[in-house]
Amino acid sequence: MSETTHTPHPTHTTPQTPRSAADLTATEMLAAFASGELSPTEATEATLQRIADSNDTVNAYCLIDAEAARTQARASEQRWHHGHPHGALDGIPASIKDIFLTSGWPTLRGSRTIEANQTWAVDAPPVARMREHNAVLIGKTTTPELAWKGVTDNPLTGITRNPWDPTRTAGGSSGGAAAAVALGMAPLAIGTDGGGSVRIPASFCGICALKPTYGRIPHYPASPFGTLAHAGPLTTTVAETALMMDVLSEPDSRDWSALAPPTASYRGGLDAGVRGLRIAFSSDLGYATVDPDVATTVARAVQVFQELGASVEPADPGFGDPVDDFHILWSTGAAKSIEHLSSQQRTLLDPGLREVCEQGLSYSAQDYLEATNTRMQLGLRMGLFHDTYDLLLTPTVPVAPFEAGTEVPPGSSFPRWTGWTSLTYPFNMTQQPAASIPCGFTSEGLPVGLQIIGPRHADARVLQAAHAFEQARPWNRPTP
Repeated sequence: MSETTHTPHPTHTTPQTPRSAADLTATEMLAAFASGELSPTEATEATLQRIADSNDTVNAYCLIDAEAARTQARASEQRWHHGHPHGALDGIPASIKDIFLTSGWPTLRGSRTIEANQTWAVDAPPVARMREHNAVLIGKTTTPELAWKGVTDNPLTGITRNPWDPTRTAGGSSGGAAAAVALGMAPLAIGTDGGGSVRIPASFCGICALKPTYGRIPHYPASPFGTLAHAGPLTTTVAETALMMDVLSEPDSRDWSALAPPTASYRGGLDAGVRGLRIAFSSDLGYATVDPDVATTVARAVQVFQELGASVEPADPGFGDPVDDFHILWSTGAAKSIEHLSSQQRTLLDPGLREVCEQGLSYSAQDYLEATNTRMQLGLRMGLFHDTYDLLLTPTVPVAPFEAGTEVPPGSSFPRWTGWTSLTYPFNMTQQPAASIPCGFTSEGLPVGLQIIGPRHADARVLQAAHAFEQARPWNRPTP
């Protein structure tokens, strides 16, 4: 079926001249296809070469199907040659997180408990939309087992590493997707986010990601983590994020909880800017411990919104850390995800995942309902907060990328990954749109992410603000 494979720090300035077609953004590729300066075949070959050069270092892909990608690229090239491209992504290389069902490829979810040798004939909704828009699907990206934690390593394919410093983690659980985008191993990726899983690795790898309003991107099969779990795009720029949202938001009848399709293109209003918006900035949501390097970098980034004409003021939403309730919701979902496994199969699981599943089994239905009630009260509080403020800004992650292969920073008192991701999972509980965009570097040259949060259904506003910041502070990707 396929060929399967398991730097210096640039400044935050005007983007460098691309070194190869692999360094182009998706919109630049589309323009080059239209002008004839580049073909989809050339873009795909450049992407495959970049994977050959870089994947052994970062372990972003767990499956690469070069033969299928070349076939798709040749078909796209013929459509462009005859002046009839079809779909918004025709010819653009893209990757799929190994959580999404994908026809023709096994979906192993980083687990030794899933049998690869079976029929794989279903595309999850995001994969189906990518195919319909003729993206060139390159392969599948790595995830922690069953996407259970905020870093990316698993018993099946090992550790995924950070493109800026391979001794550090890429974050998770969409770590493979983020590392691939950052290094030009396909400019577009789809991931999942149940507690920060597109935003955390986007922050650590220096790329853009959006966790949209719950239901905005249809999802199937339903996640065992319930309505905490969102699908979301990871991209090189906000313009590509908007492009992906136009594609991924299209309807799919298999998701009973999906929202109605958007009434306007996310790309159409991208240049609206932030002038006149009322923006709140919270450095820590009132409870998080934020690394001083991260805090300083984000505070500088927030000033840009004032320069762009927004009204920005310090303001906390006024809730305490909901981690205990999140743990109930998350661990019961994890327990549900392995209920079909035998005792022997469970010995093959990531030990941390086994512990979380055992924790989930200790909760009662009443515990779950109480956690759900906390979640509803949190959503109410944020809804009222956004009556005053159009957007909320925070750091994406309170810490810089740390040692690869560990769940928490070495020496940390945190027992689990949720200890250092306390600024992301609350907004899975409230189902709000939240983006992460790169906003600077630590003193060690590691990326820092700015989180932009909007009220439910204000995905377009979040993207507009992210785009305005990005235009004011252009960003370089890492050198492979």
